[in-house]
Amino acid sequence: MLNAYLRLILLAAIATSTAFAQSGQKPAPTPDSQKDDDRVKVFTEEVRLPVIAVDQFGHYDPTVVPDDVLVLEDGVAQQIRSVRRIPANVLLVLDTGGELSGLSGLGKRTSLTRDTAIELLSRLREDTWVEVVQFSNSATVVQDWSRDRAATLKVLKTKLSSGKRARFSEAVALAAHELQDRPEGSRHVVFITDGVDTPGGKIDRAQAVKQFAAARATVHIISYTEFIRQKVNKNSPKLETGQMPTSHDPITTMDPTQPPGSTRSPTFGTTVRFDPAMKRQRKAYEADLRRSQEALTAMAEETGGQIFLPKSSDEMIAQAREAAREVGAEYVVTYRPKRALSAAEKGEYRRVEVASRRVGLTLRSRRGYVVPTP
Repeated sequence: MLNAYLRLILLAAIATSTAFAQSGQKPAPTPDSQKDDDRVKVFTEEVRLPVIAVDQFGHYDPTVVPDDVLVLEDGVAQQIRSVRRIPANVLLVLDTGGELSGLSGLGKRTSLTRDTAIELLSRLREDTWVEVVQFSNSATVVQDWSRDRAATLKVLKTKLSSGKRARFSEAVALAAHELQDRPEGSRHVVFITDGVDTPGGKIDRAQAVKQFAAARATVHIISYTEFIRQKVNKNSPKLETGQMPTSHDPITTMDPTQPPGSTRSPTFGTTVRFDPAMKRQRKAYEADLRRSQEALTAMAEETGGQIFLPKSSDEMIAQAREAAREVGAEYVVTYRPKRALSAAEKGEYRRVEVASRRVGLTLRSRRGYVVPTP
């Protein structure tokens, strides 16, 4: 009797599955599978926006809640789903090139870059993931993603090396690649560089910057541009004024009656001592510095980060602490766009504005984002 009953249940199950197969329908999902489907849909339609939050004194504000944040996407207010903190992922990109040749060597020093990176590292939260890239003749990863602070410190002290060239564009492209697998909304890049490319590189700068923008990281830049400009101006050719040597006085030189070393009328004038080739190189490099500073500033501001322009070694170390403070003051704000991401055109850019609803709270974020390709 029991065997007959089991056979009836089995036949009924087979008949049910056959009916679904013939009708082209699928069985209704279980509650658990329905939840999984919803979770996938929410994830693909969710924007994770990094937002730096500071109080009236410029310090991290630990009390931010969704009602404090106003986000406009293309001018339309969005419904905030969550405001939370997650461990930061900080990619240090260190410029160790150009020190051994050219005018950049007047200010850019691997030892100062190292000290600045060490100071920044010491100020990051303990749960921060850190990777280190250096670039000179090429761009290379010298420390993979790690929370081991001692190991990263050892790399900074022993693995950085100087080179004649500076492949900034190559480093930007490498940074974009290294950020791909890190959680979105927690990606940070800190460049310590003058941002000037040595001619002859294989990576197109515009293409590298485009790839990097797609990584949607917050960028902070400790720039050598003003530091080097101070050094270049200090070491530029000087004008020398005063009495010219007797040999420069044509009258004395041509008068055979004058005793040796004498002159009838001392001649005063100005002499300039410079190497014409060096002068051209200096002017070209100063122009590169100006363009680089503009480009670096735009990169930082577009992503919600900051550019720091120290003029001395002490300022550079101090501003490393400021950069670490910026990283530590960031939240991840999530919202589901009112205009679906799936409806976006390929490469579509959406403008984002973030404002505080609470007095005394200052918020800063990226200016927009490119809708990711599915």
